[in-house]
Amino acid sequence: MIEQTLEERGKTYGKFKDTARISQTLKSYVATELRNQGKVLTNTQRESMEMILHKIARIVNGDPNYDDSWRDIAGYATLVVKDLGG
Repeated sequence: MIEQTLEERGKTYGKFKDTARISQTLKSYVATELRNQGKVLTNTQRESMEMILHKIARIVNGDPNYDDSWRDIAGYATLVVKDLGG
């Protein structure tokens, strides 16, 4: 059961180790830039940004036409907007 799920995910998102590498690179870059600019995000902002970067890594490494990844990005951004009172 788990192997089947992993195989299906691999077809959509590519190899996990590659997605992980891309995701960690993006997150590290953004964290460094935030730190260099003295910006502090709320927990909601930080978690949403990290999830968006993870979704971007999946898009880059996997199927860019899989619309669920794009919807997830919109969803995480919307959670921040709501948290900001919008």
